[in-house]
Amino acid sequence: MKLLVSTVSAALLALPVFSKTLPITLDIVNAQGAPDGFSRSMVTANGTYPGPLITATKGDTLVVTINNKLDDDTMRRSTSLDFDGIFVNTPNSFDEGSSFVTTCPVAPDASYTYTIPLVDGQAGTFWYHSQLSVQYVDGLRGALIVYDPEDPLKHLYDVDDENTIWQVGDWWHNTTLPLLAGYVATGIVPVSDSGTFNGVGRYNGGPDVPFHVVNVVQGTRYRFRIINTSARNVFTISIDSHNMTIIETDGNPTQPMTVNSIDMLAGQRHSIVVEANQPVANYWINAPYVGGDPTRNLNQNATLSRAILRYKGASAEDPSAPMSLGPAGSALNALVEANLRPLVASPAPEADINITLNLVVTAGKAQWNVNNVSYLAPEVPTLVKILEGANSADDFNVTENTFVLPANKIVQVIFPPSIDDEAHPFHLHGNNFWLIKSNSSEEINTQNPIKRDVAGVGSTGTIMRFSTANPGPWFFHCHIFWHFQAGLATVMASGLEETRKQVDPTKAWEALCPAYDALPADLQ
Repeated sequence: MKLLVSTVSAALLALPVFSKTLPITLDIVNAQGAPDGFSRSMVTANGTYPGPLITATKGDTLVVTINNKLDDDTMRRSTSLDFDGIFVNTPNSFDEGSSFVTTCPVAPDASYTYTIPLVDGQAGTFWYHSQLSVQYVDGLRGALIVYDPEDPLKHLYDVDDENTIWQVGDWWHNTTLPLLAGYVATGIVPVSDSGTFNGVGRYNGGPDVPFHVVNVVQGTRYRFRIINTSARNVFTISIDSHNMTIIETDGNPTQPMTVNSIDMLAGQRHSIVVEANQPVANYWINAPYVGGDPTRNLNQNATLSRAILRYKGASAEDPSAPMSLGPAGSALNALVEANLRPLVASPAPEADINITLNLVVTAGKAQWNVNNVSYLAPEVPTLVKILEGANSADDFNVTENTFVLPANKIVQVIFPPSIDDEAHPFHLHGNNFWLIKSNSSEEINTQNPIKRDVAGVGSTGTIMRFSTANPGPWFFHCHIFWHFQAGLATVMASGLEETRKQVDPTKAWEALCPAYDALPADLQ
């Protein structure tokens, strides 16, 4: 399936800079699709995978109405939408979309409207997806781009529009309920059948689905916004014969850094500038991936995960070069995350509070533990408990793994080194963090660290700091959603009293939990 552009699209770029309210409607429906040539029922927004592109301009307010029309009982029937990487201020925390943390899911045949003001001058590359169990594995994911008419790096590129967005993702032929049942029975995370690039891919023995084509004009500079929308897989992005200059990481402008290969964990985003400075021809965009033992799924062939960079004037055919996994050996100039620097250098504030999180899997089981606790979603969402008077960790179930923090403090989170062979992309909802120590290096950088909202933990250890000046219960979890579903999650609940003073939910939000709780299990 090709990327569908929503009506709130590139035309916004031509408008003068002032705050606008953008009404967006997404019908959450089951639709037949064959992203890699294998036909199956999917969970989609408006019938497409990826879902419609949502675009806005810095300072706008998103008003997103979802109409839940799901009817396929091989997948979850309720739903909830999260806007990954978007700052959500305290008064709007009830519309943040995290099931059982800030809200309850939306029941079948019901609708809900999320109102999300874009605050703090935020702009950049984001995405939306289902935040109910592993539902977005079935297809409910799409790009969300916030443009900045005053982008300080705008002089580096000529084109930045709906055609320069790259969404890579993992894809499964089976639906999530049986996949999840298999995971619970064996403790083995499902291995994807394929990878997709802007909604299309191939698998071993499958049909030759046409690769996605990225059209360019020789002599032009393009800002490509790359989003890893996968639920597990790490994608490695490169372009034959072309370099890539990174200028944004997870919505934050960075000092330009030129590389020829970028590893991206689930949920991570980068903007790159690519100059079309090669002879007119077709070139491979390589997007191989790793995620589990490929012998567990013989459909998988990561070499088939790719697209075509086609110069204007080139013939409509595949590149003549062989399909490779990208540059290697002495030719490799890969991104080292620890080497990224913010466009405007500033030191990270000193920490007031230190938290150490140890991640351990229970051998042979679909169970991950954070400090010996495996997260289980509560029946009553965290925010509801706070609004009803919860004041300390004792007011939450142990299995909610909720850290109660004071407002207006700097919290340092330390993930110790680990022998785990899979980097866990930890994601903070509603906010972002200073990445003091990347797991790509031993360096501890407090002077000019980047800020992002998804970072790999494990390996050599990771350290990050975040502010609690934006009180609320914010999910902090692994973005490998199979691990998240198996308990690899926490809630960072800050400023409980401040939250009660600032949050005044709508009647529509208050009605979500009673409606969901009344559903039979097969409709939840």
